[in-house]
Amino acid sequence: MRILLLEDEPEMASALCSALRSRDAVVDHMITLADAEEATKAVIYDVILLDRQVPDGDGLSLIPRLRGNGVSAPVIILTARGQLDDRIDGLDTGADDYLVKPFAIEELLARLRAVMRRPGDVRVEVVNLGRMSYDFGCREAHVAGHRLELPRRELLVFETLARRIGRTVQRHMLEEAVYGFEDDIQSNSLDAHISRLRRKLIAADAGLEIHPVRGVGYLMKQTS
Repeated sequence: MRILLLEDEPEMASALCSALRSRDAVVDHMITLADAEEATKAVIYDVILLDRQVPDGDGLSLIPRLRGNGVSAPVIILTARGQLDDRIDGLDTGADDYLVKPFAIEELLARLRAVMRRPGDVRVEVVNLGRMSYDFGCREAHVAGHRLELPRRELLVFETLARRIGRTVQRHMLEEAVYGFEDDIQSNSLDAHISRLRRKLIAADAGLEIHPVRGVGYLMKQTS
């Protein structure tokens, strides 16, 4: 899941980014409405988290502009403004959910799962690929009943390729799935993650192969 977070309070932003990244999300943190809007023009997000009070205005004002720009990602408002009129304004403006600070990270995670389950973005949770069974919900891979452990970035690479099994995935799409704007990306970092993932799939006899497509990206396919 790639998430855009608009939050100008440093401590809150740091806590949210840490908690979400520990759950394997890629998080891009912005402080201003202008930067958040520009980010949505460069990246397709799964969910957008907006604070209402940021240096250049009210986070609610961004929602109509996003929809006008064709951004359909669900929006959750995170704010200290919790009066009934505030919540009604937020939902009527187009927010998909409204969460009042302070809140438990577990509640935010539950609300993220809820908006991702809504019609319009239906996803199959458990798939069989080669000799592997993969559960996108709990992010677990099993081969012949044995769990295959994958670190965070190899897992994100695997999910991106698995959702497009048999099709070439462009390099920039893989980088967007694995890295946030703030990550320091070395020229061969992605290739290193894919190389390690490929070796693990072969060692586990998963029935899956990853092939480079020169000048384009990578392709995952099932072996016969």
